[in-house]
Amino acid sequence: MRLGWAEPLAAPVGGGLLRVLAATWRIRERGAEHARAFREERRPCVAVLWHSRLLPLLYYHRHQGIVLLISRHRDGGYLAALAQRWGYQAVRGSSRRGGDVGLLGVVRSLEQGARVAVTPDGPRGPAEVVKAGAVAAAQHAGVPIVALGAQASAEWRLNSWDRFSVPRPFAEIEVVYGAPLEVGPGREGLRRGIAAVQQALHQVNYR
Repeated sequence: MRLGWAEPLAAPVGGGLLRVLAATWRIRERGAEHARAFREERRPCVAVLWHSRLLPLLYYHRHQGIVLLISRHRDGGYLAALAQRWGYQAVRGSSRRGGDVGLLGVVRSLEQGARVAVTPDGPRGPAEVVKAGAVAAAQHAGVPIVALGAQASAEWRLNSWDRFSVPRPFAEIEVVYGAPLEVGPGREGLRRGIAAVQQALHQVNYR
């Protein structure tokens, strides 16, 4: 996940300011039955979210023991430091840097019972286009995929490849959970899985 904004935000002072900002957000859920399954059953799964919606979802799911797939790029290190302070674990790798290592780490985490979060359009896009990695990992481990979305009532959009969203102070944020998706076997199962995840992410991010 390459984040040009990450250095000032993830540094100690920036991280503190970010926590102050996030504490003002008013968050509600949609898809409550899927949220309960995601939170309470603690079954291994792959959570997928668009890179642009990462910030509010990262804050909302802090201290839940979720594993993140984070780029080996320097900016990924800033994100890893912030995520660690918010109670996440990290697997380093991406589709561009250490992709095979990252995918192997995701599969191993899933086989150990973890929930893993992946931005399937990261680290550099194209924005909101699902790549195969997250779906392939779920297929290999035999676990479901859950699409997560976040919609802010007021936000800043950064001048980045994905127009990264930073919710404004006191914004209302709707966190949306999709129904679990199962990935069938073989190449056809992978192809159908990618298409299903693409549709699910569209549904949870747009009213």
